[in-house]
Amino acid sequence: MPKLANFAATKHINTNLVKKIVLRYGLLAGPISMIGFALTATHIVDSKYGMLVGYASMIVAFSLIYVAIVNYRDNYNGGTITFGKAFLIGLYIALIASTVYVVIWLISYYFFMPDYLDKYIANYLAELKADGASAEKIKAETAEMAGYIEMYKNPFLNALITYTEILPVGLIVSLISAAIARKQTKLGN
Repeated sequence: MPKLANFAATKHINTNLVKKIVLRYGLLAGPISMIGFALTATHIVDSKYGMLVGYASMIVAFSLIYVAIVNYRDNYNGGTITFGKAFLIGLYIALIASTVYVVIWLISYYFFMPDYLDKYIANYLAELKADGASAEKIKAETAEMAGYIEMYKNPFLNALITYTEILPVGLIVSLISAAIARKQTKLGN
């Protein structure tokens, strides 16, 4: 019976520890992932590099997933971790960081930069014209962008669109991190 009690206590400690690690790294990764947006929105980085800088900041932020998995594996789990457990840690961090990203975006968009999309679209269309795009192409892009403006007026759709920017990056990093960091005990140990 004592072994069962020890197992239950260890499982409870590990669950709480995983929650603590996931929250710590997720809440840290969320704001880091917004650095690219902040640099572009404040015109520190030219908007033509905005997407590159934005996704680079997401990858930097999500590199904390690997750090968290290895931290848990080496310091709290006896140096071993399964792919599934590592992936779940990464997934939870990605979900928390993505949610922080979405919340920061929604607050920024609706309260501080309600004209952001209008300016972004105007800049995009100006670049198309400067690159010599046909009138048909510009007209088609203008119509498509008008659809985005309508979607972004709805906070729920705005949030869903924003999740599609960041969450897939977190999932990919979680899969890669879990594959690299997994370590299992050898048979017989």
